[in-house]
Amino acid sequence: MSNPEIARSAVVAGLRTNYHDVGAGHPLMLIHGSGPGVSAWANWRLVMPALARQARVIAPDMAGFGFTDRLDLSQPGARYDMDLWVEQAVGLLDALGIEQTDLVGNSFGGALSLALTIRHPHRVRRLVLMGSVGVPFPITPGLDAVWGYEASFENMRKIMDVFAWDRTLVNDELAQLRYEASIRPGFQESFSAMFPAPRQRWVDAMASPEAAIRALPHQTLIVHGRDDQVIPLSTSLTLSQWIARSQLHVFGQCGHWTQIEHTARFVRLVGDFLAEARDDEPSPLQP
Repeated sequence: MSNPEIARSAVVAGLRTNYHDVGAGHPLMLIHGSGPGVSAWANWRLVMPALARQARVIAPDMAGFGFTDRLDLSQPGARYDMDLWVEQAVGLLDALGIEQTDLVGNSFGGALSLALTIRHPHRVRRLVLMGSVGVPFPITPGLDAVWGYEASFENMRKIMDVFAWDRTLVNDELAQLRYEASIRPGFQESFSAMFPAPRQRWVDAMASPEAAIRALPHQTLIVHGRDDQVIPLSTSLTLSQWIARSQLHVFGQCGHWTQIEHTARFVRLVGDFLAEARDDEPSPLQP
């Protein structure tokens, strides 16, 4: 039986990148979070079919995650950082001939989406940040536990408890799937190398400069779960204050996985926001 997590591939930033490409319409890139065992499919599987009814959805596995090639960390200068991830995301757009895309970033993917938009503003039409990193905050016990995950089924069950407000939505079947993903060859090695303790420094490394965020002219939708134990709601409140053309939507009785805990509402919210943008909407900034 084929693995639904494995889709198409392209070599970008020197890495063979696994990505999903479904639907038709204006391009929409979905960038996943950084939890153990994550892949684009695991993060976005519930929303991709619905969003693909109105957009061309591109969902890559970022370097170090999923089924994209991993770095050889024994090589000089090899490391996972924002420069690599931005280069990979833009390289994939180039490989697919996409000049401009809408962007949805979840958690770590939000920090990456912010950084990409700041560095390449003309490549992004509209921006959606969900439970996003990207501004300074003291690391939460939840995020410290996620990044400090050591592979076992019981540890993965504990992580599931941190992610969701309603534990029935992230049952033991999902925990088993994510655990099995986290112990595939090379997965845990790259994950543990990415965010070693002390982990506050990785939160800080993912933050974009305040002045650069304030300068963004893009229409931006900011989404957060009120009861998020991983990334505090305060990050989205800050982003909504710093981004002039932003709107903030807070889901009550919702943890870190808005797209899983409130799938239909999330799809409607994002779909309506992106549908407001005309295909001929000018680039926020010209290159």
